Amino acid sequence: MAYKIIEGTAVRSGSTIIIDGEPCNVKSINVSKTGKHGHAKVRIEAIGIIDGKKKVIARPGHERFEVPLIEKKKAQVLSMSPEAVNVMDIESYETFDLPIPTEEVPELYEGDQVEYWEVEDKKIIKRKI
Repeated sequence: MAYKIIEGTAVRSGSTIIIDGEPCNVKSINVSKTGKHGHAKVRIEAIGIIDGKKKVIARPGHERFEVPLIEKKKAQVLSMSPEAVNVMDIESYETFDLPIPTEEVPELYEGDQVEYWEVEDKKIIKRKI
């Protein structure tokens, strides 16, 4: 997977970074001032894109973070089961199963079009089109 690398002090609210191996959306960041002999520190609050868990970390400001590349694609719902949705990519006609999203996505039906994100070789449904 290709990444972009940024410094801790360059992270902004709304950006996406890798924390503990999980891609996360940054909700807030606080940067402390440097001391006489110290380094700036950053405190980052983020929410996981895939698992939805809140993560809070404090690191030196010069530490580098990986920024994942997110591919946003469209697919059509072919069939539904209790635990997964079978979809077909609109561009490549590839079919695969995705987990049913729990929040932010209204009820899905066969024939609906959805936007899915491919992050870290994982695919998740983000919204109904």
